[in-house]
Amino acid sequence: MKTDQLINMLSTNVEPVKSGQLKKTLILTLVVGGLAAFFMMLATVGLRAGAGGWFHSGFMILKLVFMLILISAGTALLAKLIRPGQNGRKLYTVIFLSFLAVGLAGICALALEPPTAWDRMIMGTEWTTCVFCIPLFAILPFATLIWGLRRGAPTNLRRTGAIAGLVAGALGAVAYAFHCPDDSLPFIALWYGVMVALCAWIGAMLGPRLLRW
Repeated sequence: MKTDQLINMLSTNVEPVKSGQLKKTLILTLVVGGLAAFFMMLATVGLRAGAGGWFHSGFMILKLVFMLILISAGTALLAKLIRPGQNGRKLYTVIFLSFLAVGLAGICALALEPPTAWDRMIMGTEWTTCVFCIPLFAILPFATLIWGLRRGAPTNLRRTGAIAGLVAGALGAVAYAFHCPDDSLPFIALWYGVMVALCAWIGAMLGPRLLRW
């Protein structure tokens, strides 16, 4: 068969790719993974007891806003990385600035308090539970995201895995936030930030193996 004949044969009866199908799959995996993380939280540590008041609600909102920004930027990045030849440099900046802003807010909060209060503000009462639960709650969201990403054609597997880990970690952190009794800015900046970053690092390590095609 000549080259021209082969090209003509391959170009016939080609159905158009459904635009937005991959994004719909990505959103579905995000919702399923988020619900799975939330129900895992309910089944293990449960909702926070005695939560209430504007003070606690304010810091709860801060946790959620921090994580939701990461989830939104990360999901937008995955929507680009799932297709070859696309990047989203501005979205990386959003993620970096989110971590930076919360970190600086935590440092400022420490500066306004005497050093004797720093240990309580940084370590809280359940930092070990935070360290354990956020990665644990991120497992199912990460699995669903990987399933969705394999429906596409990512080329930078390590970067895609890292962003999937970041989004999964943020979803795990959102679920844990409904239990977490520690509300100080330094605690949120350190433990929430570090655990989500750890999930991103794990995702980067697993990405090339899980996303290979």
